[in-house]
Amino acid sequence: MTAHLTHAAGTSVPGATTRRRGGPPEAHWEERVQRAAHPLAYPAIRSARHRPVVRVPRIGVIVSDAALAREVLLDLDHFSKVGPGAPSDLWTPVLGPSVLLNMEGAEHAALRRTLGPLFSPRAVRQLLSGTGDDGENRSGVLPDLTRRLAAGEGVDLAAVVTAQAGAVICGMVGLPPTDDAVRSAMVAARTITGMVRLHRHGLTRAQVARARAVLDRLTAPARAAYRAGDPATVPGRMRDLGLSEREAMGAVGAFVLTGTETVQSFVPRLLAIAHDTGWTGRLLGGDAELRRRAVEEGLRVTVPTPAMLRSVRAATSVADVPVAAGDRVVIATVNCCRAAGGFDPGRPVDPAVRHLWFGAGPHFCLGMPLATAQVDAVLDALAAAVTDDRVPVVGRRRAERGVLVPAYRSLELRLAKDAA
Repeated sequence: MTAHLTHAAGTSVPGATTRRRGGPPEAHWEERVQRAAHPLAYPAIRSARHRPVVRVPRIGVIVSDAALAREVLLDLDHFSKVGPGAPSDLWTPVLGPSVLLNMEGAEHAALRRTLGPLFSPRAVRQLLSGTGDDGENRSGVLPDLTRRLAAGEGVDLAAVVTAQAGAVICGMVGLPPTDDAVRSAMVAARTITGMVRLHRHGLTRAQVARARAVLDRLTAPARAAYRAGDPATVPGRMRDLGLSEREAMGAVGAFVLTGTETVQSFVPRLLAIAHDTGWTGRLLGGDAELRRRAVEEGLRVTVPTPAMLRSVRAATSVADVPVAAGDRVVIATVNCCRAAGGFDPGRPVDPAVRHLWFGAGPHFCLGMPLATAQVDAVLDALAAAVTDDRVPVVGRRRAERGVLVPAYRSLELRLAKDAA
């Protein structure tokens, strides 16, 4: 199924006032971002949104109800991340068998416990800031964002967040966050994740070979850092925590491929939604609780993980749809989370939807503390440039094509009068 838009998804359009009649103000651009990333699978999944569960040829059994989705995620007896059509089909050939993305049971729980200290508040602060145990800050991306906005310059927020995510990748693999290293890391990560398509159950042999080659180059510094055992590096700390080299390299690869692109996608989309709905001033104001609610609502609307995959382990049913062992279940997170409507931080949160984009149960996203810290760091940098009557406003923007996580290719910001 091919979807066509009135305007090409990658076309630059000045301002942010173009809206689709009859929908919330942010819906037009969010649709363009989603369809640019997944022009085939996204329309197919959204077409199923009015039915809680439906079987769709070539895709699987689509679950679009949040409560049912949570039941599937928590039912480890019948649904697994390992098996036909599950994440293991995508990632095991590239990352190996021992990463959280493709594990279940006691081994998964043990590896998760071992990796937990890497996401302590102190570890997250060091990784995000680019500081080592010596206290030296090696990353100036966000201070430069504040300075340029305050000086009246236009800034491409998508590029800034990409650089920040690249610096985190560099920290993961043991590279200093130089411009060249950051760019290379981001290109390498996107080369791999860009191969994934929701309507395919796995990668081709050629794609697996290419992904392995790219990942080997990306993680070469991590392997060296692991063998050196330097506790100032993430791979070195993994060795101290008792991970084998294979486990450590798999974990590094998994974090690099699945974590940084989520933040890179979310922050520009959040600022775009805040601009389109008149929320920018409140998002970047001094009310921490209001910001938290706006960020949570932004995550619900953008749905950083549009779909989650599970393989059926044993015959059962999802609502009234029977499933057999080997069937593929697609949790349409985008349908589950968007059912409540447009962006509204004042709306009470449905418990079934809360944090559903990060998963549920034993597979709840281990990297959530790092992701939320990255979001807060960028918002802090933007807030530092705000004045009494000027906030960052969105100018020209372009949706990115052919990516795993829907994103803006560019999103221009400049300080201007707050129109809210």
